[in-house]
Amino acid sequence: MTTEDAQVTNENWIEAFYDPVAGLYTFSSGLTLTDLSGDGDSKAVIATLGNGTFNMKLKVFKGASLFQENSLLDLPTGICSFYMDHHEPRIPGIAVASGSFIYVYKNMRPYYKFVLPYLQLNEAEGDIWAQAKADKVDTETLCATLHSIKEDPDSVPLTHRSIRLLKLDTLGEMNEYVDRYKSGVLKRQTVIVCITTMKKSVPEDDGISCVVIGTENKEVLFLEAESFSIQQKNALPDIPSFIAVSGLFDVDFRVYVACRSGKIYVLKKGSDVAYPCLELQSQIVGLEKVNKNLIVACMDRTLSCYTTKGKRLWRYHMPSGIICTALMDHKSRGFKAVMVSLNNNEIHVYKGQCVVDKITLREPANAMVFGKYGREDSTLIAVLASGAVNFHIMKRTAKYDDKGVHRGPPAAQGVKLQIAKKSQLYIDQTIRERQQGTQIFQAFQTDLQRLRLTVAKTYLKALESSVTPISTDNSVPLKISATVQGLGPVFKLVIGLQNTGSTSGSDHNLVTNLKLCFKYSDITYRIEPQVLDIPSLVPGVFYKLETRVECIVADRPTQDDISAIILKSGSNRPVVTASISMPASEGTIVV
Repeated sequence: MTTEDAQVTNENWIEAFYDPVAGLYTFSSGLTLTDLSGDGDSKAVIATLGNGTFNMKLKVFKGASLFQENSLLDLPTGICSFYMDHHEPRIPGIAVASGSFIYVYKNMRPYYKFVLPYLQLNEAEGDIWAQAKADKVDTETLCATLHSIKEDPDSVPLTHRSIRLLKLDTLGEMNEYVDRYKSGVLKRQTVIVCITTMKKSVPEDDGISCVVIGTENKEVLFLEAESFSIQQKNALPDIPSFIAVSGLFDVDFRVYVACRSGKIYVLKKGSDVAYPCLELQSQIVGLEKVNKNLIVACMDRTLSCYTTKGKRLWRYHMPSGIICTALMDHKSRGFKAVMVSLNNNEIHVYKGQCVVDKITLREPANAMVFGKYGREDSTLIAVLASGAVNFHIMKRTAKYDDKGVHRGPPAAQGVKLQIAKKSQLYIDQTIRERQQGTQIFQAFQTDLQRLRLTVAKTYLKALESSVTPISTDNSVPLKISATVQGLGPVFKLVIGLQNTGSTSGSDHNLVTNLKLCFKYSDITYRIEPQVLDIPSLVPGVFYKLETRVECIVADRPTQDDISAIILKSGSNRPVVTASISMPASEGTIVV
C-alpha cells in the first residue's frame, strides 16, 4: 500500500483491508457474507460482472486475500446464502441468479441448477415457425407474420428467437438465421431480476429458507429450498427491482416489492393479489425493511421512511446522489440501521431518523454489505467505483445512540407552544369579521389601490423631474454617486460620474456638454465652486469631481440636504440628481 493509499480514518471504524487493484464490478445484490464451511469463519462471496460481457466470476474472500473463484456462464443478477437441509455440519448453499437459471453451490461446488418454468407460447408464432421448419413459407412471409404478431397489443409476447430475427437488417442474414434455428424447439423464457431469501418455519439463523425470486415477466416466485419446487406464484402489475421480506413462509409473511415504475406492492401468504402500498415520485434505488418500517431511497436524492401501511414518517434530502443501500443488522447490540452510499464518497448510517455515523471512503461505493466476516461480528465490505475493495471493522467502543451527528428537525419543533386563552375581545373581533367580511375586504382593497396609485404617481414624478441617480434618457446614459468626507464645519464633497453606455469599439457613445450644479440652503452652507464643467465621459470610466462645502452656522450643530444636479446644454430638465444627506456639523470653535 502506497503513501497515497493511507488509511481513511473514521471515528467508529478501522480500515482493515484495501485492495485498489481487485478489479471487482458488481452491485449490492451480488454480495453476501456466510459461513461456507460451517467452522464459524465467515467469508465474503462476491458475484462479479467481469467486463459486462465476459469473464464473470464468483469470488470468495477470506481474511485479506482472495480464497477461491469459480467461473459463471452468464451475468449474475443477485446471490443469496441459505440453508437447504438439516445435515451436520451446517453448511449453507449459495444461490446465484443468472439469466433464467439459479445455480446452487455447496462447498463452492456446483450442487443444483434450477430452471425457471417456460412461459406460454403465442400459438400464431408457433404455427408460423412450424411451417418454416417444414419449408412451407419463405423468410419474408415469416418475418411479416412475426411483425404483425408483435404489433398486436393483446397477443402473447414473442420469443427471444423471433425478436432477434426481426432485428436483422438484410435478407441474407435472415435466411441464414432461419436455416440455423428453425429446427430447434421453440420456447419462451423469462429472466431473474432480483432474488432474496425468507425463513421457512423457524426464525433461527441456520433454519431452512425459501428463495424469493422476481422475474422480468412481472412475477414473484417462492422456491422451496429442500425440493427446489415452486410453492407460490404471484403476478405483479410491473417489473420488480427490489424485494424486502418479513415473517415465516409456513406461518405468515409479507413481501414488499419495489418496481421499476416507482411503486411498492405487498404480497401476503395465501393471496395471489399484489396490494399497492406506495407510489413514489422517482425511481427506487434501495429498499430496506427495518422493524415495522420501510426505508426507501430514490433517484431524486431523497431517503424516506414509511410504515407498512404507506404512511410517511420522515424524509431527508441527501447532499449527493444515492448509489445503493444496505442493512446494518447489529445483533450483538440489538439494533438495526440503514447504510446509504452517496456520490460524494460518503456512507451515512441512519438509525431511526438520525444520522448516527458518516464513513468517508476514497471513492463512491457501488456495492456494500454489513455482517459477520471472519471472527468479527461487525464488518463493512464496500466495492468502490474503480473496482477496489475496502474492508472496515467497527470499533468495540463505537456508540450509536439517538444523539447522532444529525438529528433532523430541531428539538424545539416538538415543544408545544403556550397559546393564550381566547379573550372576549378576540371573540368579538371574530364575530365582527364574520358578519362584516365583505365590507372589511372592500375597505382593504380600496386602501391597497390607493397605495398603488400613490406609489405610481411618486415614481412618475421622480422620472419626470430626474431626481433618480440613474438616467432614464437613453441618449445620455449616466449614473451619479456622492461621498462626503470630513467632520465639519468644512467638508469635501466627492461626486462620482460614470457613463453606462456601450463599451464596444463600434459605438463609443460619448457624453458631452454637461455641467454640475448644487441646490442647497445658502443660510446653512457655502459651496465653492457652485458650478463645475464636466469633461466628455467615456463609457466604463469612473470620474470624480470635488468641491468644498462649509457649514456657516456657528452657534449650533446643523444638518441639511444638498442636491447635486447634472444639466445638459439645450435641455430644460436635469439629467440625473443625487440627494446628499449631510452629516451633523458642530459649531465653530474659536481658540
